[in-house]
Amino acid sequence: MNQSAVRRVNTSVILRALAVSAAPTTLTGLAERTGLSRRTIELILDSLVESGWVTELERVPTSGCAGRPARRYDLRADHALLAAVRITTLDVSAVVADVRGRIVGRAHRPLRAYQDPRAALDDAAALVLEALDDAGGSPDRLRAGAVAAGGAIDDDGVVRRLVHTTRWEGVRLPEELERRVRMPWFADNDSNLGALAERWRGAAGDHDNVVWAVLGNRTGLGILIRGAVHRGLDGAAGEIVEAASMPAGSVENHPVAGLTSPEPERRRVALGRFDAARAGDAGALAEVDEFVDNIASILTTLSWTVAPSLIVLGGGLEDAADVLLPRVRRAMRAARTPAVELRATSLGRDAALVGAVKLALDRMDTELFGPLVPGA
Repeated sequence: MNQSAVRRVNTSVILRALAVSAAPTTLTGLAERTGLSRRTIELILDSLVESGWVTELERVPTSGCAGRPARRYDLRADHALLAAVRITTLDVSAVVADVRGRIVGRAHRPLRAYQDPRAALDDAAALVLEALDDAGGSPDRLRAGAVAAGGAIDDDGVVRRLVHTTRWEGVRLPEELERRVRMPWFADNDSNLGALAERWRGAAGDHDNVVWAVLGNRTGLGILIRGAVHRGLDGAAGEIVEAASMPAGSVENHPVAGLTSPEPERRRVALGRFDAARAGDAGALAEVDEFVDNIASILTTLSWTVAPSLIVLGGGLEDAADVLLPRVRRAMRAARTPAVELRATSLGRDAALVGAVKLALDRMDTELFGPLVPGA
């Protein structure tokens, strides 16, 4: 490689070392991690400080150590910012995160008209700027964004199919958002991004083959195989609400199924029914048992088809995990399924947004941090 290429690779190695470091790092620490000479590291750090990517911190004396304190450096993770948007049938949420994936700004509002994709995407774009303002950032620091939405969304971010409406079909989500907020955009199904988030920052960090499931009033699956999202043909994988042969929609209007509804009132009613079940109310317990049978039936099919090592319940189901998890586990054992582990999401309703941040980070990795270096 020529000297310019070598410098870019070395810069990437140092940026990545700083990005994964939990604390400020010294020259000696960077030399040990990267295998680069101190002089090379010093020159690159000087340029990164000048460009705003790195901060040189105040030297702190260490007790018992003679001589001048070591120079310490830290990544300015907010030098570049990423946006994530989640669109439901009722509302839109947006977050802005730094390049370590830490959420630094938020915004939320009801949608004016979900059935009008142009108006809904206008709302989403406006909300990104609100979240950016909440983060104290400026538009020039926004580098990329990702949107989480419902339906079958293909690898290019095009909505191929959406249950209950055709108005969104054919909408190119990345292109539409890029027209409104000028930067690269990416898109995926919200359940897929929930699964991605759970493995990155949630309950599935120790598993590679994962299903993230939201079942009830809303239904969808996010599937990870060997750690990567499985979208299938035209993004249809996991859209079981469309599968007439599966009982996915048979309980969607039951009160307890409102745990996964986007409507606050339906969620409130569902939580009340689970409270009644905890108190031993026979009617509420019967509703819960029917709901559990529905969940267990779907998860049993998954256990023998996708055969994940872990299934994560999310999308609101986590709010009654103490009631649901033991019952669903018993039902699956009674069905003699493989020994799939069952957990509740640890990310709550942020899961799809966190997954959208991860999607943007993954797609922009080399642009933000430079070329990947094997073994570095």
